[in-house]
Order: sequence, then C-alpha cells, then structure tokens
Amino acid sequence: MNTRSNFDQNLNQLKKMQLDMAGKAEKRIKDSMLALLNQDIDLAKRVISGDNEIDELEHEIHEKALMLIATESPVARDLRRLNVALKVSSEVERMGDMAVNIAKSVLQIGKDKYIKELADIPRMMEMALEMVADALTAFYTEDISIARQCAEKDDAVDDMFGKLIHELMGYIPNNPESTNQIIQLSFVCRFIERIADHSTNIAENVVFLETGKRLNLNH
Repeated sequence: MNTRSNFDQNLNQLKKMQLDMAGKAEKRIKDSMLALLNQDIDLAKRVISGDNEIDELEHEIHEKALMLIATESPVARDLRRLNVALKVSSEVERMGDMAVNIAKSVLQIGKDKYIKELADIPRMMEMALEMVADALTAFYTEDISIARQCAEKDDAVDDMFGKLIHELMGYIPNNPESTNQIIQLSFVCRFIERIADHSTNIAENVVFLETGKRLNLNH
C-alpha cells in the first residue's frame, strides 16, 4: 500500500510539473502572437530568451519519469502512463520551440508596415490554441472524447494554412520589396500549423493511454 501510495504521489508530482511546463509554453505561444500583432520587438526577444526554462522543465520531467521506470518497475497501465508523460512533454517542448520560431520571424520583419491586415493569422492561432487547450485537458483528465474533439479541429487549421499560404504567395509578384516579410508571415503560418499537429499528437497519446492502441488521428 505504501509503495503504491508513493508511486501515485510521484505520478501526481509529474503531472504538476507537466502542467507548469504546458502553462509556460501556452504563454510563450500567446506572447509570440502578441509580439507579431504589435510588432513588439522586446516581447519577441523575451519569448526567445525564455525557451531555456521550458527545455529545463522537459529535462526534469524526463529524468523523473525515467527514474520511476527504473526504480518502481511499473507494469501495464502505469508503464503506459509514464511512456505517455515522456512523449507529451516532448510535444509541449516543441510547441515552445514554435513560439520561439514565431518570435524570430517577428525580429526578421521588424517594424516594416504589414502588407496586409493581420486578421486571418490570429484566427488561425486561436484555432490552434483551442486545440492545445483540448489536448492538455484530455491528457490531464484522460478523456478520449476530448482527445478526439481536439484532433477533429486539425483539418480546419490545415485548410486555413493552405489558403493563407496561397494568398501570401500571391502578393509577391506585385510587391517584390516585401518578399522577406511575406516569407516570414508564411513561416508563421507554418509554425501555427505545427502547434496544431503537436496538439493532435498529444491527443493520440491520450487514446494510447486509455486503449493501449496507437491511432493516427491526423487524417
């Protein structure tokens, strides 16, 4: 009983660490979009400099999970739970990387006047952030229905990504002087699309945790 209680306590600590890491990654993502919208160079630099914090948390989570696997000899569902914890923390870390990439694009664009009003890109980010929230909720509650709900939103993000890239590339012939900005905005769209993909990957891990089966929810 004591051994089980100790194991459960360690699992709860692991989830709290992941909650902390996910919260920091979400904030970085939102800050990177604010930096883009406001062309806030200082905020973009803070997003970039804060990346080490997320990397360190991922390292701590991996160390703790591997320690539990080595010392507690977990079986069946407990082993799956630790396996999923490792994979989810990696996905969250990559989301943090996407926020850094967006911030780097902000620096590349600088204070140049935007070639178009930034309305669709924030809408795409809003959709991606809904997926992030769904994926993390599914993970913390171990709820397959929320995981599937998250994955179902990915097609809409992919569709918007395709339309935005087509629109942005269409500006280049008549605005060659803005080519760098257009390319950077295209990169931002790609980074947002990747955030949505990482969310779907988390959702797939929730399904694996609950069923023991690896399903591809990314059609």
